[in-house]
Amino acid sequence: MSESVRAVARSLDILLCFSQSEPVLSLTEIAGRVKMPKSTVHRLLATLESKRFIKRDEATGFYHLGLRFIEMATLVQQNLDLERWAQPYLQRLCAECGETVDLAVLEGEQVVYLQVVESPQRVKLAAAVGQRLPAFCTASGKAFMAYLPDEQVTRILNAGLTRYTDSTRVSLEELRDELQLTRQRGFATSEQEYEKDIHAVAAPILNDDGYPLMVIAIVGPSFRMPHERMMVLGQSVRATTEVIKREVGPALSAIVSKTSTTGLAG
Repeated sequence: MSESVRAVARSLDILLCFSQSEPVLSLTEIAGRVKMPKSTVHRLLATLESKRFIKRDEATGFYHLGLRFIEMATLVQQNLDLERWAQPYLQRLCAECGETVDLAVLEGEQVVYLQVVESPQRVKLAAAVGQRLPAFCTASGKAFMAYLPDEQVTRILNAGLTRYTDSTRVSLEELRDELQLTRQRGFATSEQEYEKDIHAVAAPILNDDGYPLMVIAIVGPSFRMPHERMMVLGQSVRATTEVIKREVGPALSAIVSKTSTTGLAG
C-alpha cells in the first residue's frame, strides 16, 4: 500500500470514529481508537479540517464532524430517487422467490403501492403502482401496524373493518394478537384475507427508532404459497428489509419525506 493510499485509509478510520453516541471526541480518544500516534492523528485531522470534514472547537479542543457532510448528504438525497435505490432489492427478491414483490407506504388507513416487480411465472398476481388497499387485512398493512404507536393503530382499526372474504379478521382482539405475533417473528402474513386465493407476506423497513418507513411484500396464489412456504418467504423478505436498513440507512427517511411531499405514484 502506497503512503498516499495509507493516508486516505487512516483518514477514513478517523471519520468513522464519530457516531450518534459519540459525536464529539478528543485527540487522545481518536488516537486510541485508530491506534495511531497523536502526532499522525493531529496531522490528518488538520487536513480534514482544512477540507471542512472535521471541525475543532476552539474553546474545548474537541473535534466533531464538519458541515461538508451535510452538503454531500444533500447531493446523495437529491440523486437517490425511489426507483433507483429500491428496484435492485425488489428484483433480487423476486428472482429468489419467483413471486411478485412490491414496495408500499402507509397513508391514513391504507397502504399505497409505489413499486411492483412482477413474478416471471405464468400465473401471477400484482398490485398496480398507486393502488390503495386497506391496511388491516393486507400483509403490507399489518407489517406497518405491528410497529406503529398504539394510538395510530387504534385510529386505523376504528375506521371500520370490512369483511372482504370469509377469512377476513374483523375481531379487534384477534387483530391485536396477530400484530403481536408479527412483531415477534418480524413479518406479517395475509391468507385470503382481502381477496380469495391470494396469500402474501410482508416485512417493514424500520428507522433507527423502530418506526416503519416502508414495507416490502411477496404476494402470490395460495396454491403456490401455502402456509409452510409463507414462513420461509417471510424470513426472506425480512432479511431483505434488514439489508436495506443497513445499506440505505438514514437516507431512507429523506426519500420517504420526499415521496410524501411530491405526491405518491399513480
